[in-house]
Amino acid sequence: MTTSSSSSLSLASTSTWVSTTSVSSSGKRIQREMVELNMDPPPDCSAGPKGDNLYHWVATIIGPPGTPYEGGIYFLDITFPSDYPFQPPKVVFRTRVFHCNVDSSGNVSLEIIKDNWSPALTITKVLLAIRSIFTKPDPYNPLVPGIARLYLADKAKHDELASEWTLRFAK
Repeated sequence: MTTSSSSSLSLASTSTWVSTTSVSSSGKRIQREMVELNMDPPPDCSAGPKGDNLYHWVATIIGPPGTPYEGGIYFLDITFPSDYPFQPPKVVFRTRVFHCNVDSSGNVSLEIIKDNWSPALTITKVLLAIRSIFTKPDPYNPLVPGIARLYLADKAKHDELASEWTLRFAK
C-alpha cells in the first residue's frame, strides 16, 4: 500500500513539474505584457488577470466616440494557451454587441487572433485591433452575415440598432 501511494505521489510530482516548466516561459511573457499594458495602456482599453490565474484575463473596451458603440463598456474574456505566444489568445466578448464580426456567443472574427497570428504580437495590439472593429467593421468576413448585409445595404438602420444594443447591454 505504501508503494502504491508513493508511486502516485511521484507521478503527481512529475506531472506538476512538467506543467510548471511549460507554464514558466509563457507565464513570463504574459507577466511582461501585463506590466507593459499597465505602464502604457491603449486608449479606452484595460485588461488584467481574473483573480490569481495569469492565463485568464478580463478586458474592458470603451466604445469609441462617433460610433454607434460610443460610451458602451464592453467586457471580454481573454484566455492564453499554455504555448503562448506561439498560439494566439482566445478572446470572447461577454457583453452583447450588435456587430457583424462578433457572434451571439461573443466570438470575434479578427485575422490577427486567427490565421495572421504572430508571436511578435502582444495583447496590447490585440486589444487595439478589437477596438478598431468598432470603427471599421469587416462586413466581408462576418460571423453574422445578416448584420453584415444590413451594414452594407442600410448603414443608418444598422447604426440605429447597434446604438440601441449599446444602450441596452453596454451601459
